[in-house]
Amino acid sequence: MIVTTADLFRVAYGRFAIGAYNINNLEQTRGLFEGCIRSQAPFIIQISKGARKYAGVKLLEGVIRAAQEEYSEAVFAVHIDHGDEETCCDAIDSGFYSSVMIDASHEEFDENVAITRRVVERAHAKGLSVEAELGQLGGVEEDIVVDEANVNLTDANQAVEFVERTGCDSLAVAIGTSHGAYKFSGSQGIRFDRLAEIQANLPNFPLVMHGSSSVPEEEVSRINAAGGAIDPSAKGVDVNSFIKAVPLGVTKVNIDTDGRLVWTRVHREYFRDKPAEFDFRKPGTIFVDEYAKFIVHKNEKLGAAGQLAVVRQELGL
Repeated sequence: MIVTTADLFRVAYGRFAIGAYNINNLEQTRGLFEGCIRSQAPFIIQISKGARKYAGVKLLEGVIRAAQEEYSEAVFAVHIDHGDEETCCDAIDSGFYSSVMIDASHEEFDENVAITRRVVERAHAKGLSVEAELGQLGGVEEDIVVDEANVNLTDANQAVEFVERTGCDSLAVAIGTSHGAYKFSGSQGIRFDRLAEIQANLPNFPLVMHGSSSVPEEEVSRINAAGGAIDPSAKGVDVNSFIKAVPLGVTKVNIDTDGRLVWTRVHREYFRDKPAEFDFRKPGTIFVDEYAKFIVHKNEKLGAAGQLAVVRQELGL
């Protein structure tokens, strides 16, 4: 059942973090639903501007509608990830989504406020909630590239002004993570001190952690052993840090890159071991199961596993 993102946040805040997983195709969708049913976890489906272009808006929405019928026990929200103003407005007007994220973090503060405010007004008029972003993460997200020199951690005091002026419902904060497979080097990691400052200034306000894939060493090694060329020094977020962020206001954790690594590993290994094969449905079937296992693991680390009954009870489902 599709529910509002606001309702999920209300139940989850301070208890667990909700996994927000990007999907692009049928196999990811099946694996995501299967994994969340296995782990009995609520979740958020994220659709990016790139995914809408790749799969087709109506086709991707149709796959989600079909999965909702097939996995009737599932409780989830559907969210636009890193949308520009045009994409957000199109999603709001469609009546299909639970929430949108407007990402104007690359703009100057006042312009970020103005764009976000326009989206908030339009979304709230239709009963949708809005995630915004303040500060800039490094790395690559769709067609946006931010190098280390332009990474800006979210200012805790500025965050208060931003939320007050925009009326946004949740805030993606820059606390040291980055998009893509190359997040940390050396002793770098999540800035829990900055996260604590932001929560102190915005108590009971849902915070979102982007760039939260863990980039498992085993996945990278297996991909490279099957012909890949991913930098073995790639390092992501320690999955054990998710639960530490929950008491500090993090209610939604975005995970995308790790799922792509699972897809790449499954397909590289399959066609390496079976070079005469050409039926893409066979590795696709393997991927669905492997992705489901991956989702179960993430939901356990987020504290969301086993929370489905709680969500259903509190939302009266």
